[in-house]
Amino acid sequence: MSNAYEEYMKQVVLPMRTELTSAGFEELTTAEDVEDFMDKTNGTALVVVNSVCGCAAGLARPAATQAVLNSEKKPDHLVTVFAGQDKEATAKMREYFEGIEPSSPSMALIKGKKVVHFIPRHDIEGMPMEAVMQNVMVALEAHC
Repeated sequence: MSNAYEEYMKQVVLPMRTELTSAGFEELTTAEDVEDFMDKTNGTALVVVNSVCGCAAGLARPAATQAVLNSEKKPDHLVTVFAGQDKEATAKMREYFEGIEPSSPSMALIKGKKVVHFIPRHDIEGMPMEAVMQNVMVALEAHC
């Protein structure tokens, strides 16, 4: 029975994943993927902690993709983990968010292995999409 549920959930979240991957974000689906990425990455990375909630669909994902498209400065890497779906990958990525409470959806701009800007759910949910996008763009301009 749980196998049918897992397959159903994979199909339900596929468009949520595709929204970011079609915009150039690399999905990190395992803890090993996250470790490999963080060990080998230089420069800046925009990390989106994806989620199935409405504020991810209506705000976080579109704001992240539009900010990257519209910002003059770009991060070196675009990556995403999916909270509630790829649990081990999300937990591993959150280990790099030292001192920051888990939040999904959320976004982190990482330089090296250090978070230089973090946008938690409470700065996404209920905000205009343009405000979330501007938050990302300000971080990109400051740190990329």
